[in-house]
Formats: sequence, C-alpha cells, structure tokens
Amino acid sequence: MRPPVDLERRERVLTHAPTRGGSHVVATTTALHIPKIEGGFLRIPWDRIDQASWKNGHLHVKTATAEHHVGLTAPGSVPETVRERVTATIAVSHQAKLPHGGSVRIAGRRPATGGDIRWTFVFDAGLDPADPGLRAQAEQLLEDLRRQTGL
Repeated sequence: MRPPVDLERRERVLTHAPTRGGSHVVATTTALHIPKIEGGFLRIPWDRIDQASWKNGHLHVKTATAEHHVGLTAPGSVPETVRERVTATIAVSHQAKLPHGGSVRIAGRRPATGGDIRWTFVFDAGLDPADPGLRAQAEQLLEDLRRQTGL
C-alpha cells in the first residue's frame, strides 16, 4: 500500500516507512515527503536538504529554514535512500578561507529534476551571513570556484 501523497509529474515513490504518529515518510525520485502536524505532507526536494541523519529511531532533516524530526516505527530502506538522494545532488562542496578571517563552505547542488546548480554559503559560527562585506567576499570565492570547476 502506497501512502496517500500527491506526486508531481514524473515523480515516483522509491520507498516509504510508517511514522510513530500513524502516517508515513515517503522518499521519491525527486523529494522527501514528511507528514505535517495538521495533516497532509510537506514536500522537501532533495537539493533543499542541507543535512539528514538517522539516530535513535528518528529521521532528522535540516533545511535552510527548518528542522524536522520524525520517528519511524519500521524504517526499512528510508534512511539509506535519504542519504543516497541528498548526496547525489551535491555537485561541489568546498571549504574556503575568507580574506579577513574565518571560512565559508560553498556548496553547489543540482535539483533531481535537472536545471541550474543552486549555490549556498555556510559561514563559520560567529560570522554574520547578512554582512554585505562578508557576502561579497564569499561571492568572489564562488566566482573563483566556478571558474576552476567549470560549473
């Protein structure tokens, strides 16, 4: 039985697992679908997942804007599928030293549906990602990285 999740065109279910709340987590070719408290599912494209882990019976998923923790009663292949799908979106990940101290991780991710690479910056703790000077330094490092990689 496949859980009642709405799929996009050409999206297909790879695996799913029951949650402790009586719903399911569904891994598809293009996204992870996790149950919402108010019902239905939250669709998170693979390239939008910054970090995912499996620990103590819970799937932990972190995006740029939220963290989700879902208890699974019988995880099956969900943890491995999530790891494989998130890793597959990474085109490049590079740690770079900033000219005025500290560092930034620059990541380029490809959407599972194809299209342009989405670039993100993760600055060291204590650095303000909203600082325009810091962003300009990171943008310059990104341009250097794009020239080096051809991406």
